[in-house]
Amino acid sequence: MYSELKDIRVVAMAAAVSNTWDSVREISKEGDAIINKFIKTTGVEGRYSANPYQCTSDFCFAAAEKILNDRGIDRNEIGVLVFVTQTPDYGIPATGCLLQDRLGLNKSCLAFDVNLGCSGFTYGMTIVGSLLQNTQCRYGLLLAGDTSARERSQKKRAKVGHSAELLFGDSGTATLIEKVPSEKILVSSHTDGSGYKAIISPYGSFRNPDRPETEAPGTRMDEIMVFNFATSEATEQINDYMKVTNTTPDDYDCLVLHQANLMIMKRIGKKTAFPAEKVLVSLNKFANTSSSSIPITLVDKYGEEQDGKIINALCCGFGIGLSWSTIALPLNVNDIYPLVHTDDYFVDGYPHDEAVD
Repeated sequence: MYSELKDIRVVAMAAAVSNTWDSVREISKEGDAIINKFIKTTGVEGRYSANPYQCTSDFCFAAAEKILNDRGIDRNEIGVLVFVTQTPDYGIPATGCLLQDRLGLNKSCLAFDVNLGCSGFTYGMTIVGSLLQNTQCRYGLLLAGDTSARERSQKKRAKVGHSAELLFGDSGTATLIEKVPSEKILVSSHTDGSGYKAIISPYGSFRNPDRPETEAPGTRMDEIMVFNFATSEATEQINDYMKVTNTTPDDYDCLVLHQANLMIMKRIGKKTAFPAEKVLVSLNKFANTSSSSIPITLVDKYGEEQDGKIINALCCGFGIGLSWSTIALPLNVNDIYPLVHTDDYFVDGYPHDEAVD
């Protein structure tokens, strides 16, 4: 499905992480041979990890505060807030409601959560852009991120024994979207729910609330199925997008893929005829950050640049669901902020176990 976002543009983008960066060699129990293979295959060398009480919302809050304060945005003019995450603060209520209050936005703001992962940023652009087109408000905030590497428990994390656990990092992003006269933005989005088991956490929610002792906790991922899906469906969508828009890789400054793993990204880049230097890579620093990965990759590449250059970024998110989405974004590099670091977290007043050092 193609969607047209008319008179919508991205006017600011920021990403936030903690001050804690861990090398995969330090946090893994595996030997050098296995770790070397993991790094070569995935491209992940390390990650930022949330501190014991930090949640995704804390990173998104810090990123949004950076934008709103720096640009002097009238918070009463923000009418839409969409929080895209698979790691919310609570089961209920929606974390987007808390972020509306924490950010000091007007009560007339429409705020809610979207449970999406790797395609979350591109899907989120469609959601926020579409809502802006149909409201009288000027600005919308897309907050996207996950803390997949952080333990749910506050106890000290043990060294990781499975390589799949090393793949993920913690972060949050904020994208400020404005309704102004501008050229239309085209988005292509697809879903294939028949592949829901490719990446799934089957226990702990309402369908299967109790995990049998014979079953391991956490997320299951069919790596072969995910690889085949990403390298076929995402590739086909990107190529079709360029055909529909009458563009080629020469028309784009960069291809910004969801940072799934290096092998998948190289394959997609090759099958879409993008030269390697245009396929942006950030998972060596941040690992796979789920819905954060596209904006944090743009922050990593352009956040320190201030020459006013306009870039055309072709972005494709793909993964859990299964879902995938592609969008081309014109961006002024001055509107992409340097990476924000924070160890702050929201104190809600509820008692909890003390974290172990």
